[in-house]
Amino acid sequence: MKIALKLLTLAALLVSTSLAAQRPQNVMMDDPTAGPAIDTSKYMTPVNDIIDKRDMLERRVLPYDHVREADIMWQKRIWRVLDIREKMNLPFAYPERPFFTILQEAGSNGEIAAYIDDSFETRLSAEEIQNLGRKVDTIRRVDPITYEEEIVPVVNELDVETIKRFRVMEIWFFDEETSTMQVRILGLAPLKEEYDEMGNLLFEIPMFWVYYPELREVLAKEEAYAYGNDAASRSWEDVFESRFFSSYIYKESDVQSRALKDYLTGYDLLLEADRIKQEIFNYEHDLWEY
Repeated sequence: MKIALKLLTLAALLVSTSLAAQRPQNVMMDDPTAGPAIDTSKYMTPVNDIIDKRDMLERRVLPYDHVREADIMWQKRIWRVLDIREKMNLPFAYPERPFFTILQEAGSNGEIAAYIDDSFETRLSAEEIQNLGRKVDTIRRVDPITYEEEIVPVVNELDVETIKRFRVMEIWFFDEETSTMQVRILGLAPLKEEYDEMGNLLFEIPMFWVYYPELREVLAKEEAYAYGNDAASRSWEDVFESRFFSSYIYKESDVQSRALKDYLTGYDLLLEADRIKQEIFNYEHDLWEY
C-alpha cells in the first residue's frame, strides 16, 4: 500500500513538472485574458527586396591608368556646373538619398576631407561640415506662466532641396603614349544660393570642395537611381566615370582666371561654352591625318 502511494505521488510530481516546463514564462497563469507568448527571437528584420543585395557594398574602385608627366603633351582645366533640375540630373535630387547628403555625411564622418576652395589646401573640420547651412534665428515668445515676452533662439537646419547645382572641376589632357584624349575629375562642390532680405538672389557660392579621387571609394558603395530598371546596379562612381550627367562649361583656365559670366552674357555666353568644348574635341581630331 505504501509503495503504491509513493508511486502515485511520484507520478503526480512528474506531471506537474512537465506542465510547468511547458508554461510560458511571460504569461501569468492567474490572468485569464493573457494570450500565448510569442517568441520574437525567431523573426528576422524583413528584407525590403527580393534578395539581400550585397553587390554595392562589396564593390572596389579600379585605379586609373598610370600617366607619365612626359606623355602629357596638352591639358586644360575646366569648371562645369551641374544643375540637378535638368531631366538627366534628377537622380542627384532623389528624395530618399540626395547626392548632397552623401557628400555631407562622408565629410562629417571623416571618410573624406572637405576643403574651403578648389586648391585643396585648407581643410574644414567634421563639425564645420555638419553645421554648414545651419542658421540660428530668434523669435519672440510669450511665457504661458508669467505672460512675459521673451526672445528664444531657434536653430534652422539646412534644407537639402535648396542645393540645386554642383560645380565640377576636371582636367582634359592628351596622352601621347596612348594617343587618346582623356578626362579626370578632380573636385566637386555643392553650390548654395544667397538671398537678400527681399528674397532676391544675390549670388551662389561653393559650400565646400571634395577631392574626387579620394571620394571614389565612397561613391562606389552608394547606389544611384537608374531610370527604367530598379535592378540596375549603378553606383555614383559609375555615373561620374561614364559621365552620365548633363552640365555646361562655367570657366576655363586662362591668364585672367575669369568665369565666362564675368565677360559674357546671354547667347554669347552659351556660344563661348560651346566653343571651348569644340576646341577640346578638335585638338585630338586635328592630330590625325586622313
